[in-house]
Amino acid sequence: MDARLLDVLVCPLCKGSLVYDKVAQELICKADRLAFPIRDGIPIMWEDQARTIPVDHP
Repeated sequence: MDARLLDVLVCPLCKGSLVYDKVAQELICKADRLAFPIRDGIPIMWEDQARTIPVDHP
């Protein structure tokens, strides 16, 4: 994932910052507890494609 792209991408719901999980290939919004997938190097920033992160997840 390009570092310049990470600097400009925000959560489409709350406009908050995202954390890149290199292993899972996801962009994580901690505020909304959503993980947006990265497929073939392209972030999929649709809410219906995001995975909900459980409350007990670090």
